[in-house]
Amino acid sequence: MNTASDQATATPKAATLPAAATPRAQLLSRFPPRALAYSWPATQANRSQVLTRLLARPFALEHSSSQASRRLGLLSVVNWLQTQPGNSWQDRWVASGAQDHGDWRELVASTSAGRAGITEVNHTKLSPHLSPGLMVLICADVIRPSIRWLLACPAARRGLATEMARTRDPVVFSQLAARLSQGASVGTQSGQQALTHIAVIMAAKGGLVGQVSVGDAVELLEVAARVSAKRDGNAHSPLFYQLLHAHGIWGQDTPSAIQVFSGPGQPSCEQLIDRYLISCQPVRDVLVDYLRERQSSVDFSSLQRFAYLLGKLFWADLEAHHPGIDSLKLPRDVAAAWKQRVMTKAKTTATPDGEQVTRVSTRLDGRSVLTAVRSFYLDIAEWADDDPSRWGPWAVRCPVSASDASHKKDRTQRKSRMDQRTRERLPVLPTLTAWVDAERTKTAAVLHAAETTKPGGLFTVGRLSLRRCVMKTSTTTRIWAEDPAGGKRRNVSFEEHRGFWTWAMVEVLQHTGIRIEELTELSHHSLIQYRLPATRELVPLLQITPSKTDSERLLVISPELADVLSMIIARIRGEQPDVPLVVSYDKNERVYNPPMPLLFQWPCRLTNRAVSETSLRQYLDHALAAIGIIDAGGRTLRYTFHDFRRLFITDAIMHGMPPHIAQLVAGHRDINTTMGYKAVYPEEVINGHRAFIARRRELRPSQEYRTPSDEEWAEFLGHFERRKVALGDCGRSYDTPCIHE
Repeated sequence: MNTASDQATATPKAATLPAAATPRAQLLSRFPPRALAYSWPATQANRSQVLTRLLARPFALEHSSSQASRRLGLLSVVNWLQTQPGNSWQDRWVASGAQDHGDWRELVASTSAGRAGITEVNHTKLSPHLSPGLMVLICADVIRPSIRWLLACPAARRGLATEMARTRDPVVFSQLAARLSQGASVGTQSGQQALTHIAVIMAAKGGLVGQVSVGDAVELLEVAARVSAKRDGNAHSPLFYQLLHAHGIWGQDTPSAIQVFSGPGQPSCEQLIDRYLISCQPVRDVLVDYLRERQSSVDFSSLQRFAYLLGKLFWADLEAHHPGIDSLKLPRDVAAAWKQRVMTKAKTTATPDGEQVTRVSTRLDGRSVLTAVRSFYLDIAEWADDDPSRWGPWAVRCPVSASDASHKKDRTQRKSRMDQRTRERLPVLPTLTAWVDAERTKTAAVLHAAETTKPGGLFTVGRLSLRRCVMKTSTTTRIWAEDPAGGKRRNVSFEEHRGFWTWAMVEVLQHTGIRIEELTELSHHSLIQYRLPATRELVPLLQITPSKTDSERLLVISPELADVLSMIIARIRGEQPDVPLVVSYDKNERVYNPPMPLLFQWPCRLTNRAVSETSLRQYLDHALAAIGIIDAGGRTLRYTFHDFRRLFITDAIMHGMPPHIAQLVAGHRDINTTMGYKAVYPEEVINGHRAFIARRRELRPSQEYRTPSDEEWAEFLGHFERRKVALGDCGRSYDTPCIHE
């Protein structure tokens, strides 16, 4: 057995190759935040110049009492800053330590007490005037507090957007406010928070709205993620970025969604393995090397699965049960015990009493783990011939035999389970499609009636009577309604939204049989035309972009599917001439895709957002729960997105589509995969068998199938009527005597 020291010396450590810059790092280098300035004219002014400027318009207020409060606070803050060291007001502000103090007003009040002109003001009375005074200094660009401090101090940013709009950039702020009022589902509070975010950047970096950079916006959200509470959703909202982008503050090459700057992107091979805390460094290094070798030939989701199977389920499990293990050459008893463990999995759940119960069940993909480990060993053995110095010390006997990794039995069991799912779901598919269509029509009618009804008024749709809710403030463009007899309020805008997209999803999936990732990637560019050479007829086609098999395909658009797609396009386009471009996130590859005119997108405040699989999953579950279809176990029947694919293939082949055509439509490389999706029904077997018998009767001599005479038939049946002894007790042949009769 090779020891860890032998392997460590014989095999170089995982190569520390320079990692390629992640997409996020590349974007940040293109759009960096503005550097902090240390000196500018306004902060270099003396006390007299500052007070003269700030006590005049536009900083002075019309209301005398408000102006008196502001003047008192301004004088207090200026006097306090003069006691701090520094050559400018910004230097004094930084040196004061206010940005690191819990409540900066305590510092000012304690320092200001006893100074000339405000000796009669005690700490309690002075404190409310300090924030308005400091705000004047910020809006006048005399001092520039940090973004972190502004976000962490609510009193400092309260009213900051309003004051910035009044004193620094009134024209652009009024334009931004007008654009917010036109946005779909933009509430007053959300819109004000967006303007406040812009004002915070201006306060910390200086300049006008037009000088706010993309990097400044990214920096603010990064700081907000560390400072603001997670429950404060508006503090983390990217609405201000959407607002600036929609207003044309930045160029056309600027990403339309700030989300492209977030997220770590794809983890490296080292990070994929290190998440499992492997103790043996040489084995950890060879696992990293193995992933790096496979990285160029597989997609990221497959690479991540390799890391999980080899790092977590294989080696981390071995280290947990055999501490100190340091070689890939496993003793037979260790390998046998691991193979037995990997075929099961334990799941801990909590009972209603709070007791933790662990249940052990069979791991359905246990053979996949064995296959991955076997491939790992065999790949190393093969690579050792080409590069013995690197892989030779690790080429050892494989603990997984070919019979261990055989999937034949698993495939049969999986085929049986999938066929049963299809048999349960195909008969109720018409019920599902009828319900989602009726729900779409009903919710659209309810929303239309609510829109034409004044707040507080009653309206009726069919047998449903509702009252449109009177909202205290017009915070959103959503419309709410309630039952006049009492009950929970209903967001009829959201119900119509959910009804339409549930219907669109079900219709597209059942008419095409495409995968869910292909559904979310459908774009306006996917609709193309083909002219038949013989008849010159135009045939509409749906182009499916490469996904799982990296091969695109074309589907004929049926009239029913054409109606669905046209309604989707009309909805997302609205009054615009073109379908909006949106950025989507590929959760499998962990990257953001370039802007595309996706068909499955919906409005989100000022922009459109790509539809997520999670939302579609929730909408589908809601529809199934509302229908109330129950499975054999008494639970609500649940559809997966892939069930629609199996239903499509089964229905197509049952209705006469040749299997090889179904293979091309489904995008399968192997026709056996397509036939594996097709479920065989009992009536299909019965009908096929009966047809076979009918054909055989036609080919055989007719006298062999003559109709028996009445006497022959009566004699045959009479034998069983006269017989009183069971065959098991007697066992005599037909038409022979029996001693018991």
